Amino acid sequence: MTHPFLDNSFQIRWLQLRAADVEPDIVSALAEAQGALETVAAVPLAAVTYANTVLALETATLALSQAWGKVTHLQSVADSPDLRAAHNAVLPKVSAFYAKIPLWPELWQRLKTFAATAEGQSLTGIHRRFLDETLADFRQAGADLPAPARSRLEAIQTELAELTQKYSENVLDATNAWQMVVEDEGRLAGLPDHAKTAARQSAASKQLGSEEKPVWRFTLHAPSQEPLLTYLYDAPLRQELWSAAVAVGAAAPHDNTPLIAKILQLRAEKAALLGKSHFADAILERRMAKNGARALSFIEDLRVRSASAFQRECTELAAFKAERTGGAAAPRPQLTPWELGYWSEKLRREKYAFDEEVLRPYFPMGNVIAGLFELVSRVFGLRVAERPTTGPDAVEVWHPDVKFYDMHDGRGRHVGSFYADWHPRESKRGGAWMNYLLTGGPQPDGSRQPHLGLICGNLTPPSGGKPALLTHREVETIFHEFGHLLHHLLGEVEIKSLNGVNVAWDFVELPSQIMENWCWERDSLDLFARHYASGAVIPPDIYGKMIAAKNFRAATLMTRQAALAKMDLLLHTRTAEFSHLPDVEPAIRAAIADCLIPTEPPAPTIVKRFTHIFADPVGYAAGYYSYKWAEVLEADAFTRFRKEGLFNPQVGAEFVAKVLSRGNAADPAELFRDFMGREPDLEPLLQRSGL
Repeated sequence: MTHPFLDNSFQIRWLQLRAADVEPDIVSALAEAQGALETVAAVPLAAVTYANTVLALETATLALSQAWGKVTHLQSVADSPDLRAAHNAVLPKVSAFYAKIPLWPELWQRLKTFAATAEGQSLTGIHRRFLDETLADFRQAGADLPAPARSRLEAIQTELAELTQKYSENVLDATNAWQMVVEDEGRLAGLPDHAKTAARQSAASKQLGSEEKPVWRFTLHAPSQEPLLTYLYDAPLRQELWSAAVAVGAAAPHDNTPLIAKILQLRAEKAALLGKSHFADAILERRMAKNGARALSFIEDLRVRSASAFQRECTELAAFKAERTGGAAAPRPQLTPWELGYWSEKLRREKYAFDEEVLRPYFPMGNVIAGLFELVSRVFGLRVAERPTTGPDAVEVWHPDVKFYDMHDGRGRHVGSFYADWHPRESKRGGAWMNYLLTGGPQPDGSRQPHLGLICGNLTPPSGGKPALLTHREVETIFHEFGHLLHHLLGEVEIKSLNGVNVAWDFVELPSQIMENWCWERDSLDLFARHYASGAVIPPDIYGKMIAAKNFRAATLMTRQAALAKMDLLLHTRTAEFSHLPDVEPAIRAAIADCLIPTEPPAPTIVKRFTHIFADPVGYAAGYYSYKWAEVLEADAFTRFRKEGLFNPQVGAEFVAKVLSRGNAADPAELFRDFMGREPDLEPLLQRSGL
């Protein structure tokens, strides 16, 4: 294959995609896109039309964006020195190319000219929306600025792409660089059996220990880290792992400290060039919050509503630990940060006689996936079927763990397909995410092409001859990412860039977070929560305890999200206070002190490993509040399912028709009102959280 990354086949030939092909393929795609844009820029002003200007801009970069999407995806799931070098060699060219499009005077002139024509004025529906959004994209990027400012904006975008890529690499490399090998099994007291088995398998995979003299290896990947910090009796081991975890991105040779300052400075400069007082206002102008002050006010309101309960929870936990250990009942007893999870779990057991680990046998991954598919069949009328990834008719995948599925709707239409990659690897970045590879949807000839997407995570893998047994939070993660996937695959928008998840970022989490609700309802849990050995459903007494404990330390969880959102917004609204410091950590920690659990020693913030806001030129920067904003929307929207039926296909069909299928075809506030018949209400979220 001459240019494998440029092959636009629906079934991607992953095994043909080599690091050596990245640069020639992307350079070729850049040249093709450049030529297409030059054609648009050369259209005589008197001859501009919707087709040769607005639509032509949409299609000019399609091949490039699809090829680059494969490169960046592989870098997320199959990182290697060769691939990283190839990616970073072309990253500046790609970033510079995309940055210059809205700053290209001839393109902007033709768009404005077309908008003023009779054809432009008479556009309606999705075509009017597309023109308006395109004009707004150009203006927001600086199209109306003088030439020197436009040139500087292009340079800033390119530099931000390189700096944020390096930040991301530092987090991944620091995570992979650390391990803790335990030789004395006695030190693992308290650790669940599945975590011990996984740690022993991890050691064996690195040729550590032997059958006669086994050892146990722990890493900073979540499935390894979290059980140890939650259950292990041995406090020094917990401290050792915690210390390594908080050092990610904060120590040489993977230190993000200087990168943070530079990223913040460049974002502030970009905002100033665009005539905004700070980056948050520049970013949020067209999101539901509209500006940084409103987003910050929203987060502060949630923090204040949770404050008294948060203080009670902090005091209760410290007093509980002091009581259980015979410690002095000081006026303000405090815990160390590496024992918060440990004593929280003990307090949960004390209050509710509930250990989250008792749920794990009821969540074998295969059952969870099958139950999810049954749920979306009942609610949304969808049929999902797995395709083989081995054998004569195999679909190619990038790793043997990856699964491939087709999705059909109630009319039998193939609406889309997707890959699922759920378990951690050293070559794979942390976290969980959804992305899209191809956007189909309605075509000019009246047909419809299927969409292609993917979902990834870092969930508990199989171990000890047992299937992957998940925590309840991991089950929620699968449902969450699948919600994003539905948003893409069910899109019925004929303009690709307005399809699916290409919406305001404080709206994009509505389809994902609403799916998590079904992970708590008895009727939906019975579809998939079945013991891996016996097939039994969760016993009533365990389910009762699970629900009773649902809002355990809810104010602490709410305040933690408020802390992250506040940190993000303060960094991007009061940048001058932070960006010139040699180390942003002490100042930003002090600024969000009212959101932090008091510990001794004080725990550092996650600012140096906060990939949501620093691993992309924009990403969730000034937008982390979106999770709570969208949670208000989804908690409210789910009240319709509660009232009208958890599996009500009419409500499901309405959610598809009015939200999931519409992408950015209309203002998100309009889509919400269309589904709910009114403005959003904060009360359902507070009630659900017990606040």
